[in-house]
Amino acid sequence: MDLVAGIDAGTQSLKVVVYNPAGRAIVAAASAPLELSSSADGSREQRPADWVTALHACFAALDPSVRANIAALAVSGQQHGFVPVDAAGEVLAPAKLWCDTSTSAECAQIMDAVGGPARTIELAGNPVLTGYTASKLPWTKAHRPEAYARLATILLPHDYLNFVLTEQRFCEYGDASGTGWLDVRTRTWSSELLRATDPARDLAECLPPIAEPDALFDMDPAIAAALGIPATAKVAVGGGDNMMAAIGTGCVVPGRLAMSLGTSGTLFAYSDTPVVDPEGAWAAFCSSTGGWLPLICTMNCTVVTEQVAKAFGFSTRDGDAHLRVTAPGAGGLVMLPFLNGERTPDLPHGKGVLAGLDTTNMTPAHLYRAAMEGATYSLKYGYDAFVRAGMQFDRIVLTGGGSNSAEWRQLVADVFGLPVEVPVQAEGAAFGAALQALWALGRSRGDAASIHDITHRHVAMDTALSARPDPARTQAYANAYARYLQHLDAITPLQRG
Repeated sequence: MDLVAGIDAGTQSLKVVVYNPAGRAIVAAASAPLELSSSADGSREQRPADWVTALHACFAALDPSVRANIAALAVSGQQHGFVPVDAAGEVLAPAKLWCDTSTSAECAQIMDAVGGPARTIELAGNPVLTGYTASKLPWTKAHRPEAYARLATILLPHDYLNFVLTEQRFCEYGDASGTGWLDVRTRTWSSELLRATDPARDLAECLPPIAEPDALFDMDPAIAAALGIPATAKVAVGGGDNMMAAIGTGCVVPGRLAMSLGTSGTLFAYSDTPVVDPEGAWAAFCSSTGGWLPLICTMNCTVVTEQVAKAFGFSTRDGDAHLRVTAPGAGGLVMLPFLNGERTPDLPHGKGVLAGLDTTNMTPAHLYRAAMEGATYSLKYGYDAFVRAGMQFDRIVLTGGGSNSAEWRQLVADVFGLPVEVPVQAEGAAFGAALQALWALGRSRGDAASIHDITHRHVAMDTALSARPDPARTQAYANAYARYLQHLDAITPLQRG
């Protein structure tokens, strides 16, 4: 019995799921927490060694009989991170993550060197936004010169775990497009942007080769033995967490819109052609399946609801009760939830704002609702850019931790005015990685099934978790969203100054 595994290395935890394609069921799962190091300058870092420790812990928690039947696996990883390694493969410094805002000045420097944001978009399809990998290189050169001098290979988090599993250095189009250097239209590195990042060094020599979406690699026998996996098991290319969540939600054909409610919030839609906005209103990424994945990312989603719940001494598991006793609009309370700075809207130095407090709404329930609404409105702000560009959608497929909340599912349906569906497999990124491994393994054995064929067979929706928009609430949220936009317009000049 061939099983496939998906590994999802996120900001808060590393998860492993093992899927039985024949029985169409997850047969095992494990999770291990990860620590995040934060500094006042906006730095957000993790130690890659902790990812490896968590990886071993998760596999050790799986039944040996399950591990022994894993035929292929793939890694999903948080996008944009920078793992500097030397020629011997040793990590030279902590990994700077997607939510790291300490390099915002370097973003501007890189874009100014090529003629500004518009020219940057001409070169790569995207501006170099805060959090993207590109800006982390000049920051490292300035702040960690010894590590930069010894740098041999630039790896993203998922690339590094692939290196641990295979002892080979490679990347793939989806995750690579989130570095800021890949021209997403041609799927090639922009030499001009690489020079702008460091004119004194040929960074192209530090970039690993780009593997095709259906490529397979042999496992390193030593790591296979340590994890209890057969030495014959194969490693698929994997990808960024959003690219893997696109597979896990079936967002591999045009017209599908997926939303992930995790630490960050994302909206993404598959396209057969590059979808580039000249103003950079969304991320014009490649998919990990051979197409493209226009994507909206917010840096504050469940992190905001968790912070509010923690402040008032309750668990987010109890959050739905607070939503049920408050009305849409949170009694006039408006939260701009930019606790980590923000990418959508583009406010890397943004801070959270709470407005509209009065004697009736200064309650834990109203504040919790305002946090959930604010996180959702930030995604609606990005969705509006998709709509202005002519994209059309008939439903939203929801994934991530926030999708476990019935009230949040209904809130999304009402705010967006679209039906919401939730896949049976809640861990969209890890499950998507497992399905990519299944697809690549099948192709290596002569199976011509497309990735759409695979997701059509294996991605099922849980009808009990679906939500439909309520017209009355939709109008109430439209009014509250208008207030959110008014406060955003008022505060933007201050937070960009």
